[in-house]
Amino acid sequence: MSGYVVMVDFRLRPGTLRSFRPLVDLNARLSVQQEPGCRRFDVVEPDDETDRITLYEIYDDRAAFDAHMKTRHFLAFDAESAEMVASKTVTTGSLVCEGSS
Repeated sequence: MSGYVVMVDFRLRPGTLRSFRPLVDLNARLSVQQEPGCRRFDVVEPDDETDRITLYEIYDDRAAFDAHMKTRHFLAFDAESAEMVASKTVTTGSLVCEGSS
């Protein structure tokens, strides 16, 4: 099993979640639909944290993720959501066991 995993933890400015969600949801859907190297892209709203969104993404490899960062839909999401984000933490790693396999 191999894959390049990206986990992103967004802390949003208060009151911006309703505007942020359509942007990140579209980025997730287009990433999976249009990028051959994007295998999974989940958007998660943690319970009881109204100003937080986490992402879980799996790419074939680092090159596929680098290509993702240059797509039109990612660049649009990044620009349009920038003012809504108070902080962002990105964690990357290697997929070593896929539980569904």
